Formats: sequence, C-alpha cells, structure tokens
Amino acid sequence: MSFNDGDFVKIEYSAWRASDGSLVYTTDKKKAEDNKIYNERSRYGPSLVIIGKDTVIKGVEKVVRGMGLNETKRVEIAPADAFGERSQELVRVMHVSDFRSRDIEPEPGMQVDLDGTIAIVRSVNSGRVTVDANHPLAGEKLTYELKVVTKVDDDKEKVLAIAEMSNLKLDGAKVENGVVEVSVGEKVEKNADYFLNKAAFTSSVLRYMPKITRIVVKEEYARKEEGK
Repeated sequence: MSFNDGDFVKIEYSAWRASDGSLVYTTDKKKAEDNKIYNERSRYGPSLVIIGKDTVIKGVEKVVRGMGLNETKRVEIAPADAFGERSQELVRVMHVSDFRSRDIEPEPGMQVDLDGTIAIVRSVNSGRVTVDANHPLAGEKLTYELKVVTKVDDDKEKVLAIAEMSNLKLDGAKVENGVVEVSVGEKVEKNADYFLNKAAFTSSVLRYMPKITRIVVKEEYARKEEGK
C-alpha cells in the first residue's frame, strides 16, 4: 500500500540526532519523560501527516508515502530533507539596546521573536548580542523511527484531526453538503491563543479539504461570577 497527495495519515514517531543518539522529538509521552524532553505544551499521541501538503519534513513524508498501515520503519534523514543546512547568513550581531527597546533582557539560550523571525540568543558580550535564526536542528542528520497508525477517510474525522493539529478544543463537529459546523463551549477559554488556533484551524480545513466551501464556528460565552 502507498499513499497519495491529499491523504490524511496518522503516524507515531521518534527522532534522534544521528551524531550522538540523543532523542529530540517523540509522539510517546512516556519516552519523552524518560529522556527528559517532555514539554507540557507539546501534543503527544499519533500525529497527522497530510501527504503532499508540507505538514511534515520532506524526508519523513517521502518514507511515509510508501508505507502501509501498521508498518514500522527506521531511517536516517539527511539535513537537506530534514531541517536544512546551517546558514551563516542567519547568524547576526545586534546591539543590546535593540532588545531593551522591546523590554527584553537578552540571555544566552533565550528564544526571541525578532519582527516575526524566531531566533536563539547565542551570546551576550560587551553590549553586543549574537542571535541565530537557524532551526536548532539545522545541519543535523536525524534517525527516525516511524509507524503508520491509521488513514483518515471520514470527513468529520478529518476535521477533528485538523482541530487537534491546530490545538483547538472542540465540543462537536459535523460535515454536511460541503459545510463544516463546529462548536466550542463556554468552558474553553477564549484567549489570544484560542483565536490564533481557530484561525489556523479554519484556514487548514479550507486548504486541505477542497470539497469544503464554508465553515461555521458556534461559540459559547458565559458571564463569570465575581470571585471565581
């Protein structure tokens, strides 16, 4: 069996640096905890790959495309098919005042958003700050262990999978005649992250499900009682 462009496939995976064998990514929560890379903001469990839509690195998609259900493979992926080669052009020196004007006190290892570009502070010395906008795994050869868990064919299940990928909590979903209708209850906090996730969800549904012509999002809000 092989998969085609537009197919929704859920996979489990773990990835290690080929250079030293250290685990860098996994969909297995226990494995993440055991290797001290657990992140409470990360999602664990099967991860959605939409074939041909750049939802995962090129090397992983190439392998998954030719796999079958419940098949497991272990492969090495070169930087060109992973997170790219390191580029010295993405490393630059800034003045510390550039950060303080943003109310940031730079420290080595800090992740910063520089006008939409995410970078890591590498050093702070004599008023100068070296920042690196390369992906942390740029230039690394990676070893992946991949397992195809399931292929998602039902439209409602596709919507739910995209919601999960977008970190959007839904209370319900249905698909009829090209219209997606989802509900978000009052218990879901409608903060800035929620609205960003909702935007990612709606744009992804329209992008990855070409038969969908309209999306209706029903939201519930409730007045909070004083002191609660």
